Amino acid sequence: MTAVSAETKAQIRARKKADKIRDRHANDLPRSMQPSAPVKVLTIVVLVLALIYFLFPIYWALIASTKTPHQMTASNGVWFAVGLQDLPAAIARNYNVLIDYTKGMFWRWVLNSIIYSGVSAVIGTLVSVMAGYATAKFKFRGKGVVIGIIMASMLMPAALMTIPQYSIFHMLGISDTMISIIIPCCVSPFGFFLGRVYAQSSVPDELLEAARIDGASEARIFFTIVLRLLAPAMVTIFLFLFVATWNNFLLPLMMLSKTSLQPVTLGLYGMVSLATFNERGALMMGALLGVLPVIILFLCLQRFWQAGLAAGAVKG
Repeated sequence: MTAVSAETKAQIRARKKADKIRDRHANDLPRSMQPSAPVKVLTIVVLVLALIYFLFPIYWALIASTKTPHQMTASNGVWFAVGLQDLPAAIARNYNVLIDYTKGMFWRWVLNSIIYSGVSAVIGTLVSVMAGYATAKFKFRGKGVVIGIIMASMLMPAALMTIPQYSIFHMLGISDTMISIIIPCCVSPFGFFLGRVYAQSSVPDELLEAARIDGASEARIFFTIVLRLLAPAMVTIFLFLFVATWNNFLLPLMMLSKTSLQPVTLGLYGMVSLATFNERGALMMGALLGVLPVIILFLCLQRFWQAGLAAGAVKG
């Protein structure tokens, strides 16, 4: 009995081990298509170099944000100028300098950037998906002309539109307001293009016809069915619009004169423009703290963003 039980346990362990090996190699390419060892090594080396290329500027900014103006030039550029036990004092010193030079407005600027980017991205994503879905699934007169005009506008630099937009908003009396930043950033030809591509590939015509036969209105179909199907794509469009608005510099520079309405990019630019400013370490700290919301957003939405990038890659 004991020998049979031991043999059964051995068979179970062997079966589990075989299952693990099979699961590990379930998605492997056929042997004839598998890359050779030198190709694998070269791929890993290239990826590591790319990782260093993208992460090193962040690492350098993190180190620089703890240094005084003298330490920026006199110390090792890739390591801290003080001991680890003195780092909290160095960080506090540069943070206080940052707050003093910005007259306590730094976090207000960060909040303004979050408002501009968040509101513009939410409205712009909804508009892009609605316009993309309409042109992908409906037939109407002048459809080709509309699509051609919108796609052609992608070739026009956004900076070209800044002065006309300022003239229009100034005539309407809404320049130097949050609306003057949010409205232009809501309109995105690139977002329309992504929304149309995703709607063509991710929304089956059969599903729409079935919903119409059941008596659902077009508005109900869009808000209860289409939006759920395009959720990953919407995250992708949202992130593109959020980052584009966050990095927008020329539009706030033209539209805003009130310090309290400036985004963090324009606020830090004004701080650097002061003739007495030489605190590059404080500037690096402001740049790092100012980009934290974008990093957190990407980390939180990374899973949905990756799914959205692949959603329009395959048709059918």
